[in-house]
Amino acid sequence: MTDQMTPIDRAKYASAYCAADFVKDGMRVGLGTGSTASWLVRRLGARVKNEGLRIIAVPTSTRTAQLAHEVGINVVSLDEARWLDLTIDGADEFDAELTLIKGGGGALLHEKIVATASDQMIVITDPAKEVNALGAFPLPVEVIPFGWQASKALIEEILASMDVLDRQTRLRMNGDAPYVTDEGNYILDLALGRIGNARQLSLVLNQVPGVVENGLFVDIADQVIIGHPDGAVELRDLSDGSAQVSHRQVELAEASNIFDDI
Repeated sequence: MTDQMTPIDRAKYASAYCAADFVKDGMRVGLGTGSTASWLVRRLGARVKNEGLRIIAVPTSTRTAQLAHEVGINVVSLDEARWLDLTIDGADEFDAELTLIKGGGGALLHEKIVATASDQMIVITDPAKEVNALGAFPLPVEVIPFGWQASKALIEEILASMDVLDRQTRLRMNGDAPYVTDEGNYILDLALGRIGNARQLSLVLNQVPGVVENGLFVDIADQVIIGHPDGAVELRDLSDGSAQVSHRQVELAEASNIFDDI
């Protein structure tokens, strides 16, 4: 199977496999959404089956919930779990301070709620997602359908005074119809090129009537696990305010068995 995986797939697998080791018996865990998070869910499913790992999981999307059910993970709502020990999720971009852009998969609202209801957030990713300045990836902003064009106009007006390179906004589509989130909302994707002050932009965007949430994750992530195509993994921990870096190696041959193990 590893021969059929792209280098990016191998990198994502390595980071997800490493992150799964942080999940301990009895934990309440938030499960992210996206391709890297799906590797995590499968690995945790294998641990549940083969090691008897007992966890309670809160998925951030219906897609993740379905996969978690399929691999035998006990899934509950966030209201049932109340608070989480750990959330593990991917990112579309991250910088040196672990500020993130998320929401490329359309689950940014649930992802942010779950992450902020956790004692710790670990980001699993590949090297291509690391940037010097956020903004090359379009910033998702979730808006309610009612009056979304008015919300879009207000956002465009606000962007004129923000420290960004570009100011293009577009409604995310699903074929000929607007893309609809799990909460029944729309997403505006902001092509900004570069974001000079993520904290300020996040606060200002959330003041716009009709905006539910934006995809900037500021002061939420504690650790990033960066996988590489050869199975090398870099762990950066910023939870105590100083960057602590360690390295591990994941045996990629394990990926050949992950589906058989489930």
